[in-house]
Amino acid sequence: QVQLVESGGGLVQAGGSLRLSCAASGSSISIYAMGWYRQAPGKQRELVAQITTGGSTNYADSVRGRFTISRDNAKNTVYLQMNSLKPEDTAVYTCNAWRFARTQDYWGQGTQVTVSS
Repeated sequence: QVQLVESGGGLVQAGGSLRLSCAASGSSISIYAMGWYRQAPGKQRELVAQITTGGSTNYADSVRGRFTISRDNAKNTVYLQMNSLKPEDTAVYTCNAWRFARTQDYWGQGTQVTVSS
């Protein structure tokens, strides 16, 4: 079992930056692929970024070049650095850990990010 707790969300003006953190407990994240998802009101949840156990990354087209996902296995934490934020980035951002074709699949509670224009 993995427990995931997000932090770092808040209100920021367009063009600003935030760094989200996802602190894990119960197991080392080094054996899990990790990801950040977001869900805006009235919209489906979408993948924002993911990072494999080996450090390979993948981003949604809408955030590529602005957001950076990273992992610190020693601190058991995953980060999402978000720069040049836009109002359309407003959503609840949720951390995810998975492995074995998602037969092990864990989610955090989410953190709200609001970008004002």
